[in-house]
Amino acid sequence: MSLSRGGGNTTLDMQPLLDDKGGDDEQQLDANGSGSKELGHREREESAVFVKKISSALFYGLSSFMITVVNKTVLTSYHFPSFLFLSLGQLTASIVVLGAGKRLKLVTFPPLQRNTFAKIFPLPLIFLGNMMFGLGGTKSLSLPMFAALRRFSILMTMLLELKILGSRPSTAVQISVYAMIGGALLAASDDLSFNMRGYIYVMITNALTASNGVYVKKKLDTSEIGKYGLMYYNSLFMFLPALVLNYATGDLEQALNFAQWNDPVFVFQFLLSCVMGFILSYSTILCTQFNSALTTTIVGCLKNICVTYLGMFIGGDYVFSWLNCIGINISVLASLLYTYVTFRRKRAPDKQAHLPSSNRGENV
Repeated sequence: MSLSRGGGNTTLDMQPLLDDKGGDDEQQLDANGSGSKELGHREREESAVFVKKISSALFYGLSSFMITVVNKTVLTSYHFPSFLFLSLGQLTASIVVLGAGKRLKLVTFPPLQRNTFAKIFPLPLIFLGNMMFGLGGTKSLSLPMFAALRRFSILMTMLLELKILGSRPSTAVQISVYAMIGGALLAASDDLSFNMRGYIYVMITNALTASNGVYVKKKLDTSEIGKYGLMYYNSLFMFLPALVLNYATGDLEQALNFAQWNDPVFVFQFLLSCVMGFILSYSTILCTQFNSALTTTIVGCLKNICVTYLGMFIGGDYVFSWLNCIGINISVLASLLYTYVTFRRKRAPDKQAHLPSSNRGENV
């Protein structure tokens, strides 16, 4: 502020004050503009992540549904004698597809090194056991009961995530999981086509599925091998043990002497099952990467809604009873409840303007 004395007049110079005020307004506009841009950028990032979560979950669910139906057709409808040989075919397909993909530069993963096995252990053992016992359970049980019993893997995954990853699910998630287990137990209490071997296979598969999901999440976060490397080396390291097991049990000879190899429809479905084994492995890792091990497990069980009802007509080995049917439907409804709780998108408005919004996603 300045005063000029001339001719007895006193003049007050307001220009510096006006300049300062204008500067403050411009700074405020700049701050608001940058804040809005930052909020818009964060919202776009959250939307992109949400799309990846949903699309990877849908891809995994569709892949898991298709391979379950194809495996059931090959093993039960065609009476293929060896689920161990089918698992060997799926390992082979993964090695061939990923090896060719790397050669064509469609996928990338680190070359084989001395410590590669140590980096991904115990995933190869879990991967092979999960594949073999899962196929064994598919062959031994009707699809509705197989789907119901597979929901025990959800509870195992939830407990393992809490123990290994320190991830605690919400109360609503826990309630839906317990309801699924209760429905499965009710269905199993009146299973008229009871098969002890199938029950054992499925429970082993549940434990291995839970372990696989948690360890895949851990290896993806801590290892530089990547999802393609995990898939390729899991199959590569377990190919020879699987081949030896096929030979030792006599399954290799039974499979090669199978009478339906001259049926082009059977051969197509067998090859489809092998390729779908690779696709399922890829979709499993992708869903686990963008979501969580528990979400991957429960999406796999959620697709069993279709498998459950379709399985009453496929394979011809489901025996209806009211108690069994009620238990299966309770488990299905609980699966739908979990889906709503997990994948609903929260859009609560921020209470303070121009502040970065907090992450509102929950890892369940």
